[in-house]
Amino acid sequence: MIPHPSFATEPWQLRETDLDLDVLAQSESVFALSNGHLGWRGNLDEGEPHGLPGSYLNGVHETHPLPYAEAGYGYPESGQTAINVTDGKVIRLLVDDHPFDLRYGRLHSHERVLDFRTGILSRTAQWTTPSGRTVRLTTQRLVSLAQRAVAAIAYTVEAVDGPATVAVQSELVANEQLPTASGDPRVAAAVDCPLRPEEHHAHGTRLRLVHCTGATGQRVAAAADHFLDGPEGTTYAAESEPDVARLTVTAELAPGQRLSLVKFVSHGWSARRSLPALRDQVEGALAAARSTGWEGLCAAQRACLDDFWADADVEVEGDDEVQQAVRFALFHLFQAAARAEERALPAKGLTGTGYDGHAFWDTESFVLPVLTHTAPHTVGPVLRWRHSTLPGALERARQLGLRGAAFPWRTISGAECSAYWPAGTVAFHVNADIAAAAERYVTATGDREFHRGPGLDLLVHTARLWRSLGHFDSGGAFHIDGVTGPDEYSAVARDNLYTNVMARKNLLAAAEAVARHPERAAELDAGPAEAEDWRRTAAAVAVPYNPRLQVHEQAAGFTDQEIWDFDGTAEEQYPLLLHFPYFDLYRKQVVKQADLVLAMLTCPEAFTPEEKGRNFAYYEPLTVRDSSLSACCQAVLAAETGHIGLAWAYTREAALMDLDDLEHNTRDGLHMASLAGTWIALVQGMGGLRLHYGLPPGPDTAAGDAGAEAGASEADDGSGAPVHCAPRLPSALTRLAFTIRVRNRRLRLEIDRSSARYCLLEGPPLQVAHHGETVRLTTDAVADLPVPPLTEAAAPRQPRGRAPRT
Repeated sequence: MIPHPSFATEPWQLRETDLDLDVLAQSESVFALSNGHLGWRGNLDEGEPHGLPGSYLNGVHETHPLPYAEAGYGYPESGQTAINVTDGKVIRLLVDDHPFDLRYGRLHSHERVLDFRTGILSRTAQWTTPSGRTVRLTTQRLVSLAQRAVAAIAYTVEAVDGPATVAVQSELVANEQLPTASGDPRVAAAVDCPLRPEEHHAHGTRLRLVHCTGATGQRVAAAADHFLDGPEGTTYAAESEPDVARLTVTAELAPGQRLSLVKFVSHGWSARRSLPALRDQVEGALAAARSTGWEGLCAAQRACLDDFWADADVEVEGDDEVQQAVRFALFHLFQAAARAEERALPAKGLTGTGYDGHAFWDTESFVLPVLTHTAPHTVGPVLRWRHSTLPGALERARQLGLRGAAFPWRTISGAECSAYWPAGTVAFHVNADIAAAAERYVTATGDREFHRGPGLDLLVHTARLWRSLGHFDSGGAFHIDGVTGPDEYSAVARDNLYTNVMARKNLLAAAEAVARHPERAAELDAGPAEAEDWRRTAAAVAVPYNPRLQVHEQAAGFTDQEIWDFDGTAEEQYPLLLHFPYFDLYRKQVVKQADLVLAMLTCPEAFTPEEKGRNFAYYEPLTVRDSSLSACCQAVLAAETGHIGLAWAYTREAALMDLDDLEHNTRDGLHMASLAGTWIALVQGMGGLRLHYGLPPGPDTAAGDAGAEAGASEADDGSGAPVHCAPRLPSALTRLAFTIRVRNRRLRLEIDRSSARYCLLEGPPLQVAHHGETVRLTTDAVADLPVPPLTEAAAPRQPRGRAPRT
């Protein structure tokens, strides 16, 4: 862990047995708590020392100008940056007038534990003041999964070796002083004191602050209340100022006596609601939290996580680090989405302000596939957030001279925030990624209401974009020119293969959706003629291929470019974008992250097994993985092409990205997509799981709606397209087991070295193709099938110094 001897490897929790200030910022990220609406970094209760203070409300941000050296039509004008909102975590302690600061006095012991099953961060410490008095501190913290506006802390201080006068200061703090996180003065100005005070209040044990952001006009409120338990003579007093509200509790403790408090905190924000309305909102949430009580919040937290783990747990036997890592990953993914409720899922979740708190295409391409099959109820709201930004995407497309919708490369509110257009504006594949996520969600869940509503809107308008963006040549082939695929080292290319095959999938899905919902489609002026044009276009999409090398090209002409001088590149020169000009990267064969390899993962039907093998072997020596998104994709294709040892090495890299701080930026927040990649590498790589997404054509009639599950692409007799599985374990593992939700069913797969057991836990019959052998599963019986042996061929090499990091 990070890597550091203070962190233990345990299957269901993350434990830090000592405090090292050198990795404090990293530990604040891994110990972060969130529910998708509210996020608290794992800062120490007393607020200092800290790496990066952090309390976040999903969607609260400030804007700043994006000036350009040279003006250009269509350039985004404003950037967006997530801000630190009112901090309700702070509880300061003074012992005989000495502030409890771990940089002073003597710290005898310090332990923090994040329990993935309870969702509680616990802390114990024993500390002696500079004057020689010892106290013991015990705290527990949660951000409620059941009550989205609420967080709570249980705090106890005990005198150990003699009488002590203690003062506990529980605070709400706005505009905390932050370390400089950006060299851009525009960003620094946006996040430096971003909250303007509107109201402060303190009475009894209750505290409240209300602020408003300057540029975005978002009103932010926080309130706190407390239960106190101390010896006779315990006193308290409350006070407030514009940026601080404080409850001070004092007590004289004899040895063994304790002062305890439970702090309930509620947060809220709105760009529309009045100050009285928002004030009442946080007071109401606070009243509900008090009524539930600490024990009730803990019980509700455990119940939410019990439900999640019943569908999501992945059991790994043979590698304790990966077992811990996959549960760590799934816990944080669930936290990021549980109560996001029609807000974005930022690339760092609510664990830090890396990437300025922006959401990217990796939400739909990496995070949502995992949640679709483990916690599907969290996916619809995220897609509805994308749908809520559709008016802006339609306007952006018009600004670019295109039909349909052009969704942003990076955003918080829905507006494009990328000032570098070759990697931003022209990364049009984000539109197909959103469409694929919508199709995947409907197939997996049967949410017909979403399909005929927001889903149809997304599919139709993204399909129109592709038809407008591309063109037919004289031979009838359809080309999409001047785009950037997932590999940001190859920009403004012709016929990026990933973009093209995903656009093809988008066009076909839109055509099928229009056929299924003709009346609703008519409201969008999308009829049979347009749908047929999409099908014709999809059939003509160009797929670059080099017949001499017998490999697909990442983009047209890519394999004719000069190969990057990998042998002449030193390890300290990675990532390349920080040491070489983009123009040089753009004209060479060098791949930042899986691009064509990702296409083989997302569109497996577009490639034969032989093509996959040749493609993987060709692109592996070109891929430098200067992105955390790459390792999991390479893991899956390495496993599929018979390189199971290499697949496992990439799986470990994806799994340990944050726990071992492999990118050296965990301090800025966790990599949500790489966390998702842990599940992808295990379930789709080692488990060999491949799922068919897409609905058959069907009428938009009441009878049709009532007569079939919208999400099942097969009849209830299980005669439809099978779920494909080709499980195979590396030598490092003895067993792998997981459960997924697919087509309104719950399927469990248990794999060992020689066999795989399939168990349909819930739902109508399901066909599974195991290494090509099709079996029909029912809830009445399990299927035990042998895993065929593999003679592993020599794996392709990686660029010098870029072998998997484990």
